[in-house]
Amino acid sequence: MKPILYADKEVRLIDQTRLPLEEVWVSIKSGAEAAEAIKSMKIRGAPAIGITAAYGLALHALHSPLTDLAALKAELAEVSRELAATRPTAVNLFWALKRMEEVQAQTVPELRERLLAEAQAIAAEDEAMCRAMGRHGAELVPAGARVLTHCNAGALATGDYGTALGVIRAAHEQGKNIHVWVDETRPFLQGSRLTAWELAHEGIPATLLCDNAAGHLMQQGQVDLVVVGSDRITARGDVANKIGTYTLAVLCREHGIPFYVAAPRSTIDLAIESGRDIPIEQRDSREVTHVHGNEVATRGVKVFNPAFDVTPAELVTAIITEQGIHRPPFGPVLAQVAKR
Repeated sequence: MKPILYADKEVRLIDQTRLPLEEVWVSIKSGAEAAEAIKSMKIRGAPAIGITAAYGLALHALHSPLTDLAALKAELAEVSRELAATRPTAVNLFWALKRMEEVQAQTVPELRERLLAEAQAIAAEDEAMCRAMGRHGAELVPAGARVLTHCNAGALATGDYGTALGVIRAAHEQGKNIHVWVDETRPFLQGSRLTAWELAHEGIPATLLCDNAAGHLMQQGQVDLVVVGSDRITARGDVANKIGTYTLAVLCREHGIPFYVAAPRSTIDLAIESGRDIPIEQRDSREVTHVHGNEVATRGVKVFNPAFDVTPAELVTAIITEQGIHRPPFGPVLAQVAKR
């Protein structure tokens, strides 16, 4: 399942705001269109955002009428700033933009060619990293395991295969006969709309539940492990992920359940030591007060809608990257992983 496709100087994306009711693809031909798709959540998930932003810069260069190299570089720098402003928490966005900004060329045609090649390399590397994470993470999944996941960290959130859902996919492909508990993930419903849709397409047994039912399941002994993705991991191993993740980690600690995080090394931000310093995106109040355009809350009520929370490293059993399974203390190992 590839949610991001490049061909003939355009990128096609699955509009994730329309799933699961309809599968609609949108076409992107500029940096501004890429920024709009990211900001409006047509494309979401940290790795997928990075890939889309990289293609956004490449597409802008391909379609720009400018023939002066310095002028084009200046224009691309402005587009990069526009893309960087779309989502503040996911560090993959800034990682991908930095890679694109470091592309060097002597002529405009050469710059266009190299930017496109770099964007395609970022997409290809993401797929390879996700499959490697899946292989490593599947070692942590016992046969017959009941796995709970939160938000969507599948193919839709990456270039292909997924991070946390990549672990689940790999375990399923190995014939481990697993069952997946899918948190609906309020308020944007990435679990019920996206993760459940992906698992149904893959034929992986799954059951959808309200977020606030997870504790009850754990209390009843129905959860063997939790695996989630991440939008940013600090130098000490604090993890920013979709709002509600911290709650699950606390519940796992109380019930003796392993809590795993699957994310590529591009998610590790060595510049930030503590999760307290991660910028947390605040989203539109309508995501809470409305569901599919229908108002479900008292009109005029104040809304608190953070998109992410931070799980302290002390609550994380292991972090899975494309380079393997990493256990506490995370600081030294993450420093090595991020630099490789």
